[in-house]
Amino acid sequence: MALSVLSRKEKEKAIRRLLIQAPPGEFVNAFDDLCLLIRDEKLMHHQGECAGHQHCQKYSVPLCIDGNPVLLSHHNVVGDFRFFDCQSKLSFRFDLLQNQLKDIQSHGIIRNESEYLRNVVLCALKLYVNEHFPSGNCNVLRKTVKYKEFLIACIENHNYQSGDCWNGLWKSKWIFQINPFLTQVTGRIFVQAHYFRSVNLHVEISKDLKESLEVVNQAQLALNFARLVEEQENKFQAAVLEELQDLSNEALRKILRRDLPVTRTLIDWQRILSDLNLVMYPKLGYVIYSRSVLCNWII
Repeated sequence: MALSVLSRKEKEKAIRRLLIQAPPGEFVNAFDDLCLLIRDEKLMHHQGECAGHQHCQKYSVPLCIDGNPVLLSHHNVVGDFRFFDCQSKLSFRFDLLQNQLKDIQSHGIIRNESEYLRNVVLCALKLYVNEHFPSGNCNVLRKTVKYKEFLIACIENHNYQSGDCWNGLWKSKWIFQINPFLTQVTGRIFVQAHYFRSVNLHVEISKDLKESLEVVNQAQLALNFARLVEEQENKFQAAVLEELQDLSNEALRKILRRDLPVTRTLIDWQRILSDLNLVMYPKLGYVIYSRSVLCNWII
C-alpha cells in the first residue's frame, strides 16, 4: 500500500512500529531512511521522539553524567519522557537522535539504609563488569513497590560497527527485594547481534533465572550478589558458544556435498602445498563470538 493513501494515524502507527523494531545501534539510521520516504519533518520528529524514548528503555542505552555511567530503562523513568539518575541526583530528557541531554533538573533521593546498600552493591558489580566486559556499563537503581523496596541492577556492553555491517549487544537485569534474612534474585540475560553484509541475519538469545541469596550483612550480600551474576552469566555465555558451534557445524555439513568428519584439527596447508609443489589459494571463513557479542564474518 502506498504511503499517500494512508491516513495520518496509520502513518504514525507504521512509523512508530518500524522505528521500535530498529536493532540496537541502528535507530538513527532507521530514522534517516524513513525521513526520505515520509518527507514530513514535523511528523517524523514527534514519532522519532516517542520511539526513541522506548528504544532507550528496551536496549538500556548508556549515558555518562558527571563521569558516571547511567543506563536508561523503564525503572528510572519519571514520566513525560524523563529519566532520573541516582548518582547525580538529576532528572532529564534524552534526545536519542541528537545524542543530547535536555531539560536537566535536580531530583531528590532519600538517604537511608537502602540507599547505602545500593551504593555497596554498585561497587561490587562494577568490579565484576570491569573484569569481564571490555567496555561494559552497570547501574543499580532503588525502587519502592507497595511499601517494599527493591534493588535493580543493570549491565550493558555493546559493540556497534555499522561501517563493517554488524552490531552486537549484551545486557542483563537483576532484581531482588531488600529482606533481612533471605531474598530471591530474578534475572534476565539478553544477547542480540545483527549482521547485514550480503545477508540480513538477526540473532536474539535470552534466558530468565531465579536464585536465592542469604542476607548476612550488606557487604556480604553485595559480594554474594556479584558472584551470583558472574556465575550465571558465565554459564549463559558457555551455553551460547556451544550452541553456536553446533549450528556452525550443522551448516557446514549441509554445504558439503558429502558427509565428512569434523576433527577440529589444524591443517598445515603450507607444508602440504610445499610437498606437492602446488600453488593454491584456499578460501577461509570463520565466525568469532566473544563476551561482548562481536559477530564478524571474513571471507
